[in-house]
Amino acid sequence: MLYLDAEQTINALPFGELLPALREGFVRGAHSPARHHHTVDPDADATLLLMPAWSQGEFVGVKLVNVFPANAALGKPALSSAYVLASAVTGEHLAVIDGNELTRRRTIGTSVLAASYLARPESATLLVVGVGHVGSLAVEAYRSAFDLRTVLVHARTTANARRMVDTLRDQGLEAHVVTDLASASAQADIITCATLATEPVIQGEWLSPGTHLDLIGSFRPTMREADDACLRRGTLFIDTPQALKEAGELAQPIEAGLLSPDGIAATLPELCAGAHPGRSAQEEITVFKTVGSAAADLTAASLVYRSHRAPGGTS
Repeated sequence: MLYLDAEQTINALPFGELLPALREGFVRGAHSPARHHHTVDPDADATLLLMPAWSQGEFVGVKLVNVFPANAALGKPALSSAYVLASAVTGEHLAVIDGNELTRRRTIGTSVLAASYLARPESATLLVVGVGHVGSLAVEAYRSAFDLRTVLVHARTTANARRMVDTLRDQGLEAHVVTDLASASAQADIITCATLATEPVIQGEWLSPGTHLDLIGSFRPTMREADDACLRRGTLFIDTPQALKEAGELAQPIEAGLLSPDGIAATLPELCAGAHPGRSAQEEITVFKTVGSAAADLTAASLVYRSHRAPGGTS
């Protein structure tokens, strides 16, 4: 059985290979039961999450995620994740893969895959809101699908945005720290948000015609990054129906009667399969919300395993 650490996982998931694999995976589909939540320590709010998925005749996988918020006081990460991959033919365990990097790359990869259907192909200005674990990878991922000319960066801590901008400039990109989100949003062709916001950080009135809004951060009904006006002005797309229950951008207006599940134009698997054409007009505003899926994890884990078992791969 292989053990693949963070660096090996990163090297096995270049976006030029990950995006086509995700597209194929969403079209093929996988069995993915609802994730399991188990309270390990109620006093410390420690939780174990289990996310299973399998594809008939190929692979079985389970992502194990430990969330221990009290680790912050110890100077340790609150989240630790591993992916266990097995054969769906024999049941033999094949690999244990670093779950943090696998999740990080498949998360932003899923958003860029959606943007390939929903953003204008000529999109050149990207606004990144949030520069944490996922947001810090957004530019690399989006550059794999779009010819970016300008990157605008906003973060709650300006010094963090400045560090990212300096890195991008070293790579030859025009990049700027922005504090006025209204003005920056109006300039952007694509806005990608990866924050832990519980109140909207993007307002619909800021969006210019033709903008694509990518919402990554919220994964609970109490969290949201976009206001109701974004949903009214934009054509809505989601990665899976689970987003309707888990994402505050959708769950809150649904509960308030402001949005119907029927108002969702399509899921990402439907876009990938050609069941929906995606963007329909230059001036259309599109909104994509992802909460992640076990099927995407399985696709990414399969790619990591195959790359290390292929001739020349690292085992």
